[in-house]
Amino acid sequence: MYNLVIFGPPGAGKGTQSEKIIAEFNLAHISTGDMFRMHISNDTEIGKKVKQILADGLLVPDSITIEMLEEEVTKNPDVKGFIFDGFPRTVNQAEALDTFLEGKGEKINLVLQLDVNQDVIKERIAERQKISGRADDDAEKLVKRIDEYFSKTIHVLPFYENQGKVIKVNGIGKIEDIYSDISSAIKESM
Repeated sequence: MYNLVIFGPPGAGKGTQSEKIIAEFNLAHISTGDMFRMHISNDTEIGKKVKQILADGLLVPDSITIEMLEEEVTKNPDVKGFIFDGFPRTVNQAEALDTFLEGKGEKINLVLQLDVNQDVIKERIAERQKISGRADDDAEKLVKRIDEYFSKTIHVLPFYENQGKVIKVNGIGKIEDIYSDISSAIKESM
């Protein structure tokens, strides 16, 4: 099984590039953001908790996120591997993911860091907001999400760098050119 973490700030292109990775490498996509939105739209107990946390522009607590992620992985025992998108966001989550995967005889094979500056992020999300209307792309919430990434989430990278698993990819440019670099990095790590 091949497991990949796609890492980058909001608007870095994780979802766009994940679609291409899925098509080429046949991996299952696990997006914590998608899981949160599903729980919110289905008005589950988790969804009610998550809705308020996200409305405040904060990160969902590790315990809730890890529980949902483990449930999703367990539901897909026959896939070739996973793309973890939006997870882990804390070192605690990274450690929990490693422990969970080790318990299944698996590991994270590669962490792809999409490197994008804040000006490009803001432009991309402004465009996405026009199309998708995602509540978490609201300008005020976006500032909080970007701040969260650059003040907290970015600190997960050294955890994986110490394991020799991080490949940095320039996330600015044509989608196809960025994907070409991503595809090459994945093939080299297989």
